[in-house]
Amino acid sequence: MNFLIAVFSQTFRNLFQTWSSQLLTLLTITLSVLIFAFFYLVYTNVLHAGQQLDDDLRLIVYLDEEPSKEMQEEYRRKILKFDKVDKITFVSTSEAFERFADQLAEDRDVLTDMPEDFLPSSIEVYPVRTLDTLTKIKRFSDYLLTLPGVLKVQYGREWVERFYTFIQLLRIIVILSGTLLILTTTFMVANTIRLTLLARQEELELLRLVGASTNYIRMPFFLEGAIQGMVGSAFGIGALYLLYNWMKLRFAVSSIMTLFEFTFFPLHITLIIIGVSTMLCGSGSFSSTRKFLQL
Repeated sequence: MNFLIAVFSQTFRNLFQTWSSQLLTLLTITLSVLIFAFFYLVYTNVLHAGQQLDDDLRLIVYLDEEPSKEMQEEYRRKILKFDKVDKITFVSTSEAFERFADQLAEDRDVLTDMPEDFLPSSIEVYPVRTLDTLTKIKRFSDYLLTLPGVLKVQYGREWVERFYTFIQLLRIIVILSGTLLILTTTFMVANTIRLTLLARQEELELLRLVGASTNYIRMPFFLEGAIQGMVGSAFGIGALYLLYNWMKLRFAVSSIMTLFEFTFFPLHITLIIIGVSTMLCGSGSFSSTRKFLQL
């Protein structure tokens, strides 16, 4: 108990004695976490929004003739051979005619003299809505074209390609901002701890002479870095939450906000971000003290 009291008192003493450098480090950690969390929040919400767009992730396979029951099973088997799908729907010529008539609504009279089988039968394939699906949908379309009796394969190609490009760009930004978070937190904390160690070098030498263990000397600095990481990341997440609420109020009537539900991080993701930041800052402090105490 006395050991823990001494360690914590020494930790807070260090924080107060070097408050100016500690404040700069805290601000850097807060901004780094804010930048990373912002782009990660956008990334997760865009992925969630993409999963809500069912129709644009549908492949329509037009056939030259309406397949029999046996042929439908054969098509189903060959489609599943390429990849797993959410759903496969066979649309007959009469069903296609009824759909077309419903789309025309009040103008459906133009179809009065048209035969009900003038539209081709088709297969609607709904792929599993994941980012991996977007990378394979072009190959999936090419594969479906090789099936017997297939005239054409249609899907929201332009939208899918743009959405996938945007997702890939966001993924790169998240990785870069995550790398920035790792570098800035570990470097800034390690540098701050190193300056503190140099300023108190004579005091630490005296502690060694009177028999203080390496763990006793190192622990306050490790806790100092961990506290900086925890408080800085909490401030960063808090700032992002305020920004998120402001944007929701500011763009509440926007068509995008009404079409898709943008949500904040669940509690476990928030705790993971704070925990990782605390661990990074603690490791930076540990590395700095280890090198100094080995001199």
